[in-house]
Amino acid sequence: MWEIIKNWFGFSNDTELKEDVKMKKFLIVGLGNIGEKYANTRHNIGFKILDYIAKNEEATFETQKLGDITTVKIKGRSLILLKPSTYMNLSGKAIKYWLEKEKIPLENLLVVTDDLNLPFGSLRLKTKGSDGGHNGLKDTQDKLQTTKYNRFRFGISDSFGKGRQVDYVLGEWHDEENSKLEERLKTSAELIKSFVLAGVNNTMNQFNGK
Repeated sequence: MWEIIKNWFGFSNDTELKEDVKMKKFLIVGLGNIGEKYANTRHNIGFKILDYIAKNEEATFETQKLGDITTVKIKGRSLILLKPSTYMNLSGKAIKYWLEKEKIPLENLLVVTDDLNLPFGSLRLKTKGSDGGHNGLKDTQDKLQTTKYNRFRFGISDSFGKGRQVDYVLGEWHDEENSKLEERLKTSAELIKSFVLAGVNNTMNQFNGK
């Protein structure tokens, strides 16, 4: 079978073919906390975006080591969707495990997270950066030993009073936000598909600030 595939696509050796296959695998990680009480909180937007993609692709998550996981296929690419079960503060443990297990290159990792520093629903894709005080990104940086990994930040705004940040982040969306969330989820899914198919630079140019 390998010989047929190699000849068909013009690969000269097994290594070249395996590298091409590897480059078509992506790990898309939505950050959040497990448990029903967190399901509709702002901090769980990463889970919510992945759930939206899985539903539209008719994929079902299964509980495996360190998270719930499923795979969807888009135009020859395999997207491994991961919702870590480690709770937010240990997200990096699950990310590192699945990157290594699936032999996915770091440039094919995308971490989806909430961001207090962006207006509600604002989308921003970056290829590197600090953790910005976000515990999930902090642990990811610690476990991967780099700040150079792709992250997709979904704005949740900072509309909270002094000393109320934790309650706000772990609070549920209010009615006005809920009314706009479906459209924002759709655009978020389009951003992720673009990241996989068109590359990070084209996707940043098209979606950042939308």
